[in-house]
Amino acid sequence: MVDAGHLLARLAEHPGEAAILLDVDGTLAPIVDRPEDAAVPEATRAVVAELADRYALVACISGRPSDEVRRLVAVDGVVVVGEHGLELDPGAERWARDVQAFADTVDWPAERKRLTVSFHFRTAEDEQAALSVLRHAATDASAAGLRPRWGRKVLEIRPPVDADKGTAVRSLLASRSLHRALYAGDDSTDLDAFRALDGLEVAVRVAVVSDEGPSELGRAADVVVGGTEALADLLRRL
Repeated sequence: MVDAGHLLARLAEHPGEAAILLDVDGTLAPIVDRPEDAAVPEATRAVVAELADRYALVACISGRPSDEVRRLVAVDGVVVVGEHGLELDPGAERWARDVQAFADTVDWPAERKRLTVSFHFRTAEDEQAALSVLRHAATDASAAGLRPRWGRKVLEIRPPVDADKGTAVRSLLASRSLHRALYAGDDSTDLDAFRALDGLEVAVRVAVVSDEGPSELGRAADVVVGGTEALADLLRRL
């Protein structure tokens, strides 16, 4: 069994050689009905700021576009990668128009980003009816050469390029020659980031669990916490 306290202590003993990598929605910011209403609590923001002053790298890797993440987190010194790492892949840009054109064919409100679109159904009056529409959309997206991916009450449509939170994690760590890192996340897209820590000198995978989150995330984690406040408490220990 993993000794979580020992892992965290090893990471914290040399902060100048380590990275703290964080998802945002559901990890730093509590999940809300509408994405535009999300907020990172001031106390959590203060913890992130303190970490950014001491660690070699503090980064937020989010499904949101990077400009939204910067406004939401609003902490100097934090590196931001948006749209699940797609912003780091030049090949994603040429698919942007196709992704947006596909969104026009789906009879469901779309959250449009530069490289992806998301169809949220958290507030749907009839969730089963919403899922029926969106399952058809996922099938059509695959047929169009795009990549559908399900998350917490959301279907996301992406370009068909091999970029995700895992490739973003590997790129960030390699660019700074770092071999110690913690990654915290709450959804299926964060499993890619967990896997990207394989082989590091010190790797801490933190799952922020919920009834909506994938069970695989908890099984793949070294540390499990029960919500955004619990994650903030853990970060204070670093």
